[in-house]
Amino acid sequence: MSAAVSAPRITAPTPLRRPPALCLALLAAPIATGANAPVLILPDIARSLGVSTAHATWVVTAFAWAMTVGTPVFAALVRHRGLRTTLLASAVAALAGTALVAVAPWLPLTLLGRAAQAAGGAGLIAVAMNLAGSARRMGAITAGFGILGAAGPLLGSTLAGMVNWRAPLALSALALLAVPAVWRHTASTAPERPTHAAPFDTVGAGLVAALASALVLIPMAPFVGAPAAAAVALPLALHVRRRPDGFAPAAVLRSRAFVSSALLAFSFSTSYFILLFALPELAQRRTNWSTESIGTGQLAALLTGSALSWLLAAAAARLGHRRVLTVLIALGTAAPLTAAFASWGPALLLAAAAAVFVATGSNAVLSVHATQHAPAAQRPAAIGLFVLCYQLGGALGPALATLLVLT
Repeated sequence: MSAAVSAPRITAPTPLRRPPALCLALLAAPIATGANAPVLILPDIARSLGVSTAHATWVVTAFAWAMTVGTPVFAALVRHRGLRTTLLASAVAALAGTALVAVAPWLPLTLLGRAAQAAGGAGLIAVAMNLAGSARRMGAITAGFGILGAAGPLLGSTLAGMVNWRAPLALSALALLAVPAVWRHTASTAPERPTHAAPFDTVGAGLVAALASALVLIPMAPFVGAPAAAAVALPLALHVRRRPDGFAPAAVLRSRAFVSSALLAFSFSTSYFILLFALPELAQRRTNWSTESIGTGQLAALLTGSALSWLLAAAAARLGHRRVLTVLIALGTAAPLTAAFASWGPALLLAAAAAVFVATGSNAVLSVHATQHAPAAQRPAAIGLFVLCYQLGGALGPALATLLVLT
């Protein structure tokens, strides 16, 4: 039975001077490049490490899993220890992971390094999103995320040909270039939080991490992942009742705006990542395009959709939430249906552009809508849980693409 906690005292906010939006984009976006860079070089990784290509795909899965789990953990660190501590811890994790990937001779060590990279990157994203402050600035972050993510496979393949397969896996470390500039702003831009916060909710963090891990396992091992998720869900629900201000705040989870926005973001993200990995195979089966043409067309489509998503985020306040939501749902439904049935190459590319437009645009617009009604002290946790839902789509999408198309 938890002890009663007195009402937190919120410090008066300091006038904010936020970092430039491009600086925040640089802090967050390279993680998307690091996530997608191995897509085209998995056979090279497998040969070098002496494993099968199927086993080498864990380089992608481990990264996605660590981002999914790390996002709410670092968001909780923002809530309890502030932005500077989170920024420093994230940068150290990302740097250590990159160093390990650069020298690891075996797959298990490589996976450990990739997990550290991803967890650190998740922390950097949490810092950037807490410093955004508006849908327009959030749009710059998510558009950069989409653009660099779209370029990741081609950049990875090119860099591997010029250097080796380890070089592309270090691309996410480019985010560290933005750390000094962001550090200078964090003292005056820390979000409001209790000066006497309750102790860190270790049990809640463990249960959320366990649930996310079980959900990630479902496409690859459904008879393990599904029962594990069900077994964790009930204790988590009971824990939230016992600790309503804990790692997963009850006020956030009961908010209709948060739940609907997070579920939409998860759906759009999952659809996008399925298309990202499945579209080259679909185009090869249904068109006479060369591999180079498919790769170039997909890159152009994804870059276009990512850039346009920033325009949507910038215009969201003028358009109104209902109109923006209508656009997102309409295009988010049309994209997978088009990809499922179209046999014309340009239509497949339009589906890819629409999918990334919806995924990145919803991440910017819905994240603000999902968290704006949360108490100030709980907004970092709300952002972390929202991004967890988005990243969960990134973890499930490649596995579902393999099941639906690539096998």
